[in-house]
Amino acid sequence: MINTDYLKNLNKAQKEAVLHLDGPLLIVAGAGSGKTKVLTSRIAHIIKEKKAFPNQILSVTFTNKAAKEMQNRVSIMLGSAATGLSWLGTFHSICAKLLRKHATAANLNSNFTIIDTDDQIRLVKNICKAENIDIKQLAPRFILAIIDRWKNKGFYPNEVIINNRDIYEKTILPLYKIYQQKLIDLNSCDFGDLILHTVKILEHHQDIRQIYSNNFKYILVDEYQDTNFIQSRWLNLLSEKNRNLCCVGDDDQSIYSWRGAEIKNFLEFDQVYKNTKVIRLEQNYRSSQNILSVASNLIANNQNRVGKNLTTTMEEGNLVKLNCFKNGKDEAIGVSDEIEKKIKKKYSYNNVAILVRAIFQTREFEERFLKVGIPYRILGGTKFYERAEIKDCIAYLRLIHQGKDDLAFERIVNNPKRSVGDTTIRSVHEFAKENNLSLELASIKMIEKNLIKPKTKIGLSIFLNSLSKWRNDLEIKKISHIKLLQIVLDESGYSAMLKNKKDVDNENRLENIKELLSAMKEFDSLEGFLEHVALATSVDQEWDGEKVNMMTMHGAKGLEFDVVFLPGWEEGLFPHQKSIEEKGQNGLEEERRLAYVGITRAKKRAIISFSMNRFYQGDWINSMASRFIEELPEKHLEKNSFFDEETDENDDFDFNQDIEIEEGTRSPGWIRYQKRIK
Repeated sequence: MINTDYLKNLNKAQKEAVLHLDGPLLIVAGAGSGKTKVLTSRIAHIIKEKKAFPNQILSVTFTNKAAKEMQNRVSIMLGSAATGLSWLGTFHSICAKLLRKHATAANLNSNFTIIDTDDQIRLVKNICKAENIDIKQLAPRFILAIIDRWKNKGFYPNEVIINNRDIYEKTILPLYKIYQQKLIDLNSCDFGDLILHTVKILEHHQDIRQIYSNNFKYILVDEYQDTNFIQSRWLNLLSEKNRNLCCVGDDDQSIYSWRGAEIKNFLEFDQVYKNTKVIRLEQNYRSSQNILSVASNLIANNQNRVGKNLTTTMEEGNLVKLNCFKNGKDEAIGVSDEIEKKIKKKYSYNNVAILVRAIFQTREFEERFLKVGIPYRILGGTKFYERAEIKDCIAYLRLIHQGKDDLAFERIVNNPKRSVGDTTIRSVHEFAKENNLSLELASIKMIEKNLIKPKTKIGLSIFLNSLSKWRNDLEIKKISHIKLLQIVLDESGYSAMLKNKKDVDNENRLENIKELLSAMKEFDSLEGFLEHVALATSVDQEWDGEKVNMMTMHGAKGLEFDVVFLPGWEEGLFPHQKSIEEKGQNGLEEERRLAYVGITRAKKRAIISFSMNRFYQGDWINSMASRFIEELPEKHLEKNSFFDEETDENDDFDFNQDIEIEEGTRSPGWIRYQKRIK
């Protein structure tokens, strides 16, 4: 039996969105405005009014979690009638279902396999080997990223138009042709194929397109601002007949252009679909008014947006805090103190989040939390000292410090590649065991006895000689442990490997290593630092229980917390310099949307902070407050600076983005701090 109470708990705009059933509809749903409730209520209403049978409704989400939540809510409303909603799911799951019905039109059998990322990488590696492509220079993940980009644009290999400004596309296009043919030969698809094949079938087979265009009387799409070209094209083809396409989203939360999302799908919806009805959901049910006012004022600086004015029936709440710190370490201390002294008395750790722009920023907070005993988890990522590139660096330092560290030796002896394969490693292990030697000493003895193949001998000898040289640098020349790691990364070829290898993740890896160098500055010796790392990594890593959440702002989308800390609001870091350099004004606006997403994750308290100086790659870097801070409304802010608490005056908390700083001088905030302490 259908629960007819679904309209009672809707506000005016929500009810209008549910009841408007004829023609294209764009629902501009602000953060926390109850869009899922609207979508599920709309499905219930369509069925109750007998506008369509359940199997004539197509409802699309981006994640399995969202699809499951929608299914559960609809089931509560519709009861047994919800079982007929056979077309509710993600883009990929629905396209897979369609493709299996019409696989022959894509030169596949209906029992085709959907390969995962590991299988994709393995296939590309095999192709590169056959085509003499050096995967050290052109990483399989990067090749797959370009192929995926082409698929998101709707291009089969023979439809790709090479961008002459991209030096890699000419190399990758022939690989795409081979890759795609291999998939057909294997009767397989990757995730990009599921939508691409389906779109091509709909475009080239009018009879098939008519079947589904006629059947789907209503189409509903969640998070429409995150759609790419091929997804938008798919929806366009399926809505051709009935035109009852309802898309829900928030252009102010469009933050995934780096994964192919095109905000113009949202902004130009009413141009593509004539006579579109636009309804704005502006009633927020998540955040206090002060939080909403800060977020709304910030995002209003974007030009490319539909526009809306969020309000709430909740209390005004606490002012949004804006904290200025001397440096990044003080920022981490400030956040931990706030949690210890105030937050944990009122809120569960599980309802507290630290949202960063870049994942390397978690390091200082992790260090501080481990020191004072605040439990935490990294959502959507790995703890700092557990990241592969960090473990590699630590392994180099451990082996230099202690030649008997076989685990460290095994990790880095062939990293970067030195022609020391698994067979050689096994031989060294056997020799070491027989002669009661460390792996390093066993390697030296085996070279002396000519027990190593000539090619391997060269690479292994260079590595062993380097180890000896680095120990001399440390013990005889007395260079610092920080300088030592910089030398190791340079002379080992590890830095060059990351810099030269075209890999989508290498930028983050390099940033993490720079942050590691900053961390080492806090210790007087290599031994002290390695002991610190060992203790840090030995801490209980259990996922469950009460823990503060750390994650990137990208990873926080769709989540909410009582308390949200937003550190590192500094020029170059946030907005990120690379985003502005690559995309100009569009990049800046996406960074601002990211800031908006971060702030609107907070229900009761939001704390923004920045530092006047950061220790970066072994040196102090002067920083300027983010331009976004200048865009926050004063009356909704509580400003605090933490330089000298006894003498600090809030009215001195002043930062001007127009101040010109001569090269080689400190930031205005640093200068003010120096004046105070003299």
